[in-house]
Amino acid sequence: MSTASVLKKSKSNAAVKNKRKKRFNREAFWAYLFILPTLLGLAVFYMFPAVASFLLSFTRWDGLTAPTYVGLENVITLFQDSSFIRAIVNTLIFTAVSVPLSAAFATVIAIMLNQKIKGMVFYRTLYFLPVVTMPVAVGMVWKWLYNTDYGLINYVLGIFNLPQPSWLFDPNIALFSVILVYVWMTVGNNVILILAGLQGVSKTYYEAAEIDGASKIRQFFSITLPLITPTLFFVFITGMISSLQVFDLIFIMIGDSTALLEPLRTVVYAVYEYGFEYSQMGIASAQAFLLFIAILAITIIQFVFQKKWVHYDG
Repeated sequence: MSTASVLKKSKSNAAVKNKRKKRFNREAFWAYLFILPTLLGLAVFYMFPAVASFLLSFTRWDGLTAPTYVGLENVITLFQDSSFIRAIVNTLIFTAVSVPLSAAFATVIAIMLNQKIKGMVFYRTLYFLPVVTMPVAVGMVWKWLYNTDYGLINYVLGIFNLPQPSWLFDPNIALFSVILVYVWMTVGNNVILILAGLQGVSKTYYEAAEIDGASKIRQFFSITLPLITPTLFFVFITGMISSLQVFDLIFIMIGDSTALLEPLRTVVYAVYEYGFEYSQMGIASAQAFLLFIAILAITIIQFVFQKKWVHYDG
């Protein structure tokens, strides 16, 4: 090949590279332009408040005067506050009971909805309705249902001469009464997720199990349950993160009643109290970051131990 031909080929390759580079830059420009609104939204409504809250957690600030740096004093104050310790205990109980209960109910319902029965679309819609209902509306309705004097639940119990407990004002059962409402609210979403997991299990496993004479119960524990563990893991992770941050349902249930504060106060409700009722933004920010660290730690622990019980097909 002559020198002229080599130079011509080299120029041609350079022109192709320049053309590709210009096309890449043009596509990258439009890509960044399209995601710019989302980036701005994340920066303004999530990242900036998170950074500001982290910095405020080291200060004493009432929202009006200039913040005063106090180091870790807010954290020390919180761990000496019995009401905050009670809020942590309430939140942990709420999460430890509601998440497994919701997952268990959702698994049973999803298995029933995975059968070929008439009106399947209606039943699936019925179970999903609580998910699309506003928590405030749910809280108001259930507050009436739980009412000791004229609530529907105690009215029905009274017909059968059964004990009529004070669902919300008995400190021994108040938190569990709210947990039942939360489970009712979240089970529909978990049903949809687990139903999708069930429909992803290959029928060949069941056909092989039937040939081997395995019973339905054996098929459930040996095939169905192991193969939907990735979905259950997702349900546990998202459920745990949501339940640790529960606020709106608790806020509606407590209402103006100071008697319900101790048995129902959660960490996020405590953040609201300190931030917007007591105007102690520094302590409220410290609470928020302690909650963030707790959620991060529990999530990491779950990811570490998921190798012991989550089975991925193939």
